[in-house]
Amino acid sequence: MPAPLLEINTKPDLPSYADCVVIGGGIVGVCAAYWLARAGQNVVLLEKGRVGCEQSSRNWGWCRQQNRDARELPLSTASLRLWEQIGEDLGPETGFSRCGLLYLSDNEAELEGWEKWGQFARGQGVDTRMLTGTRATEMAQATGRTWRGGVWSPSDGVADTSRAVPAIAQGVEKHGGRVIQFCAARGVELAAGRVAGVVTERGTIRTPNVVVAGGAWASSFMYQLAVRFPQASVRSSILSVKPGGEGLPAALHTAGVSVTRRADGGHTLAISGSAAVDPTPGMLYGARHFLPMFAKRWRSLVAGGAQGWRAGFETRRIWALDRETPMERVRVLDPKPSKRLIANTLQRARALLPALRDIPVQAAWAGYVDSTPDGVPVIDADVGIPGLVLAAGLSGHGFGIGPGVGHLVADMVVGRTTLTETAQYRLKRFDKSQWGKVAEF
Repeated sequence: MPAPLLEINTKPDLPSYADCVVIGGGIVGVCAAYWLARAGQNVVLLEKGRVGCEQSSRNWGWCRQQNRDARELPLSTASLRLWEQIGEDLGPETGFSRCGLLYLSDNEAELEGWEKWGQFARGQGVDTRMLTGTRATEMAQATGRTWRGGVWSPSDGVADTSRAVPAIAQGVEKHGGRVIQFCAARGVELAAGRVAGVVTERGTIRTPNVVVAGGAWASSFMYQLAVRFPQASVRSSILSVKPGGEGLPAALHTAGVSVTRRADGGHTLAISGSAAVDPTPGMLYGARHFLPMFAKRWRSLVAGGAQGWRAGFETRRIWALDRETPMERVRVLDPKPSKRLIANTLQRARALLPALRDIPVQAAWAGYVDSTPDGVPVIDADVGIPGLVLAAGLSGHGFGIGPGVGHLVADMVVGRTTLTETAQYRLKRFDKSQWGKVAEF
């Protein structure tokens, strides 16, 4: 079943021209369109289904700096500020709050790793605090047990996965942009080698600039343009329980299970890193790129089934622009969650937090988390086609850093100084071996 999501209405008519067309209505696409609209651009956002309906509403909702890879940390810090700016503009609908994130552990090696990261991060101005066993146990009273130590990151927080993307999409229209749902982009038209338009299922929009922010669909879309973007997706399974469970931390991570308070008073439950690998043509095509990542994380992954192959989001077929494409046949990626993983997650959460033992399950869902070979996104305006920007492969971090990624994209499109350095997000980095380059987080 889909994760809970606010549905918004948008006008269906297609304009003939735009300064920029953004393809993909997840957190990255809506944030890119939002910042472009605020910059005075005539921007059109295209979404094949409903905005926010795929992974942007199927994640934990965490907006964190804690344990970020060094290449992503500046973007994570900037994104927290931008979440606040969006809230000042649009009101509380995004549900963003710097509620703080609590990490607990009994593993000495894990604690040492957190301390090492903290020494680096504090040098970058991040407020991250190591907890003694006594302090960790005090802050974790809801677990009813003692802990060896932990980390408290008070400036990190969460946003409402059920409302944030639709709210920002409404912000796009507030600032003069257009959001068009249930309209798939089939491809990009070129003239003299550069972007000239976007072909949709309803017609063509003339434009000199295109942003591809298609999430799990981005690799197959770029393949149509002969741009090789290595991307693989794993199927994560998450559940929520109904409101209740008073006295729990707003956001808690342990090796066994992670728990996040939802805006409705319920809680999202998940096991960090656990996912199923559903083979796809794109995954097989790019297998050599992903060997280092799978070698490092194989313990948390299990073999999946044929859901991903059937969905067609990582196809390696060339489709015609005057016929139905895979995006129109599957408007929303809504895979089935793993019953075994859902049951295991619920069992762990109830064992960790006694307050959840009598709270019934509210919903369970799955989603495809798109990743790059090194676990760091691609945000690049130099992919071989002038006028085209690729922003994808967010590797499970997209919701939290979405505002920053969108701002970087807008910077690239309008030609202004970028929010952060961008060299680490270049697509060309995958021309080299990825051994030893997988992100640490």
